[in-house]
Amino acid sequence: MSATIIPRWEWRTFGQDFGAAEEKIKQHACEGTKSSQEKYILSKVSDENVKIRYDLVDVKSLKEINADKLEQWFPAMKSAFPIEVDALDRLFRVFFKTQAPFFKQDAYTFEQFLEEVIIPCEALCVVDVEKERHAYKINGATVEIAETKFNGVPMRTICVEHTDPALVISTVRELGADGFENINYINAMKTAVGLGKKQ
Repeated sequence: MSATIIPRWEWRTFGQDFGAAEEKIKQHACEGTKSSQEKYILSKVSDENVKIRYDLVDVKSLKEINADKLEQWFPAMKSAFPIEVDALDRLFRVFFKTQAPFFKQDAYTFEQFLEEVIIPCEALCVVDVEKERHAYKINGATVEIAETKFNGVPMRTICVEHTDPALVISTVRELGADGFENINYINAMKTAVGLGKKQ
């Protein structure tokens, strides 16, 4: 039996300098650093979180935004390569919210997926993302400072995550970060690469 997934609530912002909030985070011990290179696929008509990481197409959907503007993202799809047409059709119809192309074969390798399916689609944009993430634990919440690049454009981010939204927002306020706008990865990325938000 698979484990029940409990979605996490997230507060995140992007910028270059987070002032006193970053200083307060760094007063705690860093619990680890992870580096990764990923590809995100942005849709001009959707803000779903679609990325390729660890040889998987990994999709998260925004399920809810609460009164404090915290966002709850839920794992919605994971597909390994070669990816089959049924999964591709769902990806376009449900997550990209655009018409799927004509599929010439039953399954696609990673390279075929990008070159033959994604890149030719005018509604989609592939973004190469580099991340160096530094993790902290504060009040039981996961707190992160990360250095990122979106197609080479540098951008810094801090975030607070937990399954309890009250804990997230209280930690954000304790850090003095509540004056920053809550911005998720997709909207920050669209701004960085000139795609803008969906209408």
